[in-house]
Amino acid sequence: MGLVRTVLLQASKNQWMRKRLPQFGFAKRAVKRFMPGEDVDSALRAAHKLQSEGIGAFVTYLGENVRDVNETRRVTRQYCDVLETIQASGIDCEISVKPTQVGHDISTELSYENIKTILKTASRLGNYVWIDMEESDYVDTTLELYSRLRRDFGNVGICLQCYLRRTGNDLKALLPLQPGIRLVKGAYREPSDRAFPRKKDVDDNFLELSAVLLDAVRKKNARAGFATHDEKLLGKVVNLARDRYIPDDSYEIQMLYGICNAALRKFAGTGHRGRILISYGPAWFPWYMRRLAERPANILFVLRNVFG
Repeated sequence: MGLVRTVLLQASKNQWMRKRLPQFGFAKRAVKRFMPGEDVDSALRAAHKLQSEGIGAFVTYLGENVRDVNETRRVTRQYCDVLETIQASGIDCEISVKPTQVGHDISTELSYENIKTILKTASRLGNYVWIDMEESDYVDTTLELYSRLRRDFGNVGICLQCYLRRTGNDLKALLPLQPGIRLVKGAYREPSDRAFPRKKDVDDNFLELSAVLLDAVRKKNARAGFATHDEKLLGKVVNLARDRYIPDDSYEIQMLYGICNAALRKFAGTGHRGRILISYGPAWFPWYMRRLAERPANILFVLRNVFG
């Protein structure tokens, strides 16, 4: 793991920095590259603009490791209200939820009940919910949570991280559920016995798991989202799909707001379905540090935004 990435991931866990840095104007200016605003209206305005360009969106309310029951219920209501707003506005926009934001650290039963409440609202409104994946210590309980919810709801998908050595087995175990899978590289700091330390190994695993997931798509047994900003890697995924005679609009290419969105527009222009994750909320600092750590070259763009 590179030194810059290590420092950024350590910073994401620093409680003092989490509380203090977001108060400074330079930090708020820097984060604007990756989120249109802290309020949900800003996120949905951005989603509406993307829809006019033929690209869908999904939104996430930033926050994690919530240990207050009342706060988890407030977050749950927030997501249900957002789903109602999306329905009223007619935007092609889904939502993504972190289990620890809705009580997973308190009890897995609490996070299950809260996400079930969100899924009931989404199901009634014809929308879709993605469950985000967090650090490796949460993988087993998050997969159990997803499997339990998937038995009762068809409108729920989960994120899998290709930098974890275990993910190939996890993907194969999920396929009988006819799941929704959002395949990402991963953005947490993990020991080498759990995660591939070299970028090349992560890329190779992403491509290998993409092939497995595309086979399920070809059989109409999975919904797939390939989430990376690596255009070369995405090109290889597209070739894998075409080798299997899978139509370009049978899977999604997903990216984060503010990163390589011009590339996603190119893919959308060739018939691919695209979707951009838009984040909002005041608790953005740890998420922001992980975004920089994913691609340290983004620091240059941040400096331009702050000082340009």
